[in-house]
Amino acid sequence: MPESGQKTTQGNISEAVSGVPSTPVGPAAPVGPSTPAAPGTPVAPGVAAARRAGLLVTLVLGGLTALPPLSMDMYLPALPEVTGALRAPAATIQLTLTACLAGMALGQLVVGPMSDKWGRRRPLLAGMVVYVLATAACALAPTAETLIGFRLLQGLAGAAGIVIARAVVRDLYDGVEMARFFSTLMLISGVAPIVAPLIGGQILRVTDWRGVFHVLTGVGVLLTLVVWRFLAETLPPERRHEGGVGQALRTMRGLLADRVFTGYTLTGGLAFAVLFAYISASPFVMQDLYGASPQTFSLLFGLNSIGLVAVGQINGKLLVGRVSLDKVLGWGLAVILLAAIALLLMTSGAFGKVGLAPVAAGLFVLMSAMGLAMPNTNAQALMRTPHAAGSASALLGTTSFLVGAVASPLVGIAGEHTAVPMAVVQLTCAVLALACFLGLCRPWQTAPGAEAAGAGAGKAQDPAAQPGKAPDPAA
Repeated sequence: MPESGQKTTQGNISEAVSGVPSTPVGPAAPVGPSTPAAPGTPVAPGVAAARRAGLLVTLVLGGLTALPPLSMDMYLPALPEVTGALRAPAATIQLTLTACLAGMALGQLVVGPMSDKWGRRRPLLAGMVVYVLATAACALAPTAETLIGFRLLQGLAGAAGIVIARAVVRDLYDGVEMARFFSTLMLISGVAPIVAPLIGGQILRVTDWRGVFHVLTGVGVLLTLVVWRFLAETLPPERRHEGGVGQALRTMRGLLADRVFTGYTLTGGLAFAVLFAYISASPFVMQDLYGASPQTFSLLFGLNSIGLVAVGQINGKLLVGRVSLDKVLGWGLAVILLAAIALLLMTSGAFGKVGLAPVAAGLFVLMSAMGLAMPNTNAQALMRTPHAAGSASALLGTTSFLVGAVASPLVGIAGEHTAVPMAVVQLTCAVLALACFLGLCRPWQTAPGAEAAGAGAGKAQDPAAQPGKAPDPAA
């Protein structure tokens, strides 16, 4: 197999290990943030300097990766307080989460092509400045409607960190080194959702909900200064291109013609919707309905995040390479479905009146199973698209954010006094995710080469995943 094919296989398999969308390099990846120079090509000064910086670059890119979950989750313990302070119903306040999520989804489609055309630093710094201004405006928002608008802008700007951090990694590293770096970023981004609500709960001890946005503004300012001072340009002018948004959208349209890729994309998006239904509704469910304090809610949220990260690491360290990705994905979806059924029975009163502990246990099981579902849907989707892994990664992320944004307001549709809507949304999305997996992906029809790639850690490869060869839409 050519060297580029080996690197493509390593990058796709690393997705299953790290849970972070990896992007093949070389001739097989003409679309995406960049195409690394051929072997023997002199390394750009910015790339060489960034590689030497090592730990510093890791911290900067880790901060950019952690900023979106910090923006989302630090604010969660304050949601009930925001409802009272702005005199708005819970469903309206939950739209502040939806707006931020939708902004992050749409921003990825715009910022990625911008960074291909103008380099990494300028779009990233522009995005960070807008993020700081939008976050400061959130702290001053007088009404729920203005808060929703500023949260949308905050999400659009925050998408710059998500896309460009991944692009910078691709500029700097290749093959196994890239996979290891993505694994490090996965750990950093996994810790952020754990500590964010804990920090938010402690902030609420000394100030009101606006203080959360003041802290986020300070984090944004600090990160902007660090990026400006220490992150060199990693995409030299000779490697930039004029493809733009139009070319990226045309490539994505071609990817969606592949039934199996679309199946994994929808499966992952619907699984993310189950997760985001929990994120959006749990502050009201745990605090208003079951009496948890903001600090107790933060601890429970952190425990659930630990479960997700721990199961994700079990998936990468123990299961990948021993069990096929489709089989592990099927297990994860089955556990999510069972947990959603149990939550619906508990919240609807089928077992009588239940307390905080059983509901928290059901949510812990559901969240932990996400560590099996979400990384493997991304891995299987990217395994089919080495010819356009950059666009495929953006499409996977955008779909997940958009489906999650749709699910968010539905959990509050019946008001603040019942948890049944949360459970219904979770169960509906879990059923649809399993249906997409079985109906579109059809894992029992998986080609032997693709199965070996998932279970054999790259010893064999799906013909659809060979460099330069597009997947067969009829596969």
